[in-house]
Amino acid sequence: MGQSFDYATKQKSAGDFDPKIALVYDSALDYYYKPFWNGDSLYIMEFRLAGNDTVHKRIQKIDYIIGSGQHTNSHLFSINGYLYQAPITFYTQKHRWDLAPGFEKGANTRFQRMIEAECMTCHNGYPVFDNQSDNKFVSVKTGIDCERCHGPGSIHVKEKMAGKFVDTSKGPDYSIVNPRRLPTELQNNVCQRCHLQGIASLQDGKSFFDFRPGMKLSEMENVYMPGYKGAQDKMIMASHVERMKKSRCFTESGKLSCITCHNPHVSVKYTDRKTYLNACIGCHTGGKQCSEKKEIRNASQNDCVLCHMPHNSSIDIPHVAVTDHFIRKRPAADSAEKQITAFLGMQCINNDDPGAISRARGFLEFYERYIQSPGLLDSALYYLEKAGDAERTTAQNRDLIRAWFWKGEYKRVTNCADSIGPVAYSDPWTTYRVGESYYKQLQPEKAVSWYARTVQLRKYALDFEYKFGICLISVGGTEDAERVFRLILHENPNYVNANTNLGYLLMRREENDSAFYYFEKARCLDPDNAMTLINLAVYFHKTNRDADLKKCLSHLLIKHPDNQQAKAMWQDMNHK
Repeated sequence: MGQSFDYATKQKSAGDFDPKIALVYDSALDYYYKPFWNGDSLYIMEFRLAGNDTVHKRIQKIDYIIGSGQHTNSHLFSINGYLYQAPITFYTQKHRWDLAPGFEKGANTRFQRMIEAECMTCHNGYPVFDNQSDNKFVSVKTGIDCERCHGPGSIHVKEKMAGKFVDTSKGPDYSIVNPRRLPTELQNNVCQRCHLQGIASLQDGKSFFDFRPGMKLSEMENVYMPGYKGAQDKMIMASHVERMKKSRCFTESGKLSCITCHNPHVSVKYTDRKTYLNACIGCHTGGKQCSEKKEIRNASQNDCVLCHMPHNSSIDIPHVAVTDHFIRKRPAADSAEKQITAFLGMQCINNDDPGAISRARGFLEFYERYIQSPGLLDSALYYLEKAGDAERTTAQNRDLIRAWFWKGEYKRVTNCADSIGPVAYSDPWTTYRVGESYYKQLQPEKAVSWYARTVQLRKYALDFEYKFGICLISVGGTEDAERVFRLILHENPNYVNANTNLGYLLMRREENDSAFYYFEKARCLDPDNAMTLINLAVYFHKTNRDADLKKCLSHLLIKHPDNQQAKAMWQDMNHK
């Protein structure tokens, strides 16, 4: 855990930079990626080839490596404190570079995936976070620290500095949390905070920074997992606690916790195998001994883990196999368990009674992050309608807006919110969804106050600022829109659409040289961005650069063959 996050140094990196290995090709988007060192600095170069010519190249310096290297090293970079993930990862078990998890199969967001608080608060010690942003960090730590498992240490340090010591062989030291002295559920909650990967639904008024050892995790969040009939071997990587809770060892013992088998101060790489086997033998004695044939047990040297906790590949992280903590008899190879046969719903793993509102949020989160199935929205609305009077608050109103927004029922969203007004809401996602709903109904003059409230609540959430700027253009507020786009570029000069739209405003003022500067910068960052290419085509037309116009539109139509504006411009150009 102490190696979970650090600066990008040669000592930290587990990657192999041999040119025969250190090259990744994304066939879906036609980009190559090459990681390399220049002195002591790590870089990732993105490039595209046309024949033997390099027609695009972007080089990004890497600031941090996330992952201990036992399974992976992924790569992050900072722009004025805004953290983003680079598109390639080194997979140590397979000893290969490949696209990062979630970037495969055409989903490569290149250098735009934000690292938000939820991610950072699991993979690292708690950072100092700018709460007016989605991904801006004032400072970050290097590795998961003691306080993540033992709680804040200031009282403990103060007592020891004052000479107040406790003989812990005789009783607890109440100045610090010792997880081993906690009840089994609270022990597991400490580990669940990060080793229960699922759909996290925060309780009202809570953030991902609020959990402390000794709390129930459900005080901060409820964690949901989609339940399926069949496919019992399919699991996500950080689902250790959820898998363990399926086991009879857990359900019947009432005392099985993560630290029954694991010493959190010793890496699994250096833990003696007997440690795990002794944990099994500690319970399975006498009549509870293994019923497997003696010759099979001897062949595996009586290793319980090999049969009952095999390595399985994870469904969310490629090239990685992890120990399956669902302890059970190994199913037959042709078992129906190998196939998913039905979706059973969203199951709350850490709370037996999460409440109707929380259940609704579990469905909404799953819809937003993974599968855009209308049935998930219907289930969310079912639970929202089921909520009792005690739960019917502005928070529920917020969740109704969220569900109707995703169903495309924009009129219901605006009818619901307009009677209250934007100032009544303190959740920026709600005010954004109302503003976006007005905008989609072609009412930007009503949308603008909701967007304004959104950026008041979260000034450094750059995507919100961008939407505000676009709406301002729609209502004729071009000077205010320019200020918004310049604010975005002050925070993140690589924000592609802010560069493009600032160029558009400058081109409208006939400041063509300045406009071209921003268009070209946007194209260098993202050579396939449709909005950038449309604006460049207009610029080339205005400045009589016909060859560049033809080349620009040709590339645009190759990458976006259904773009109607590009088709019309191409037709006009060829009819001259």
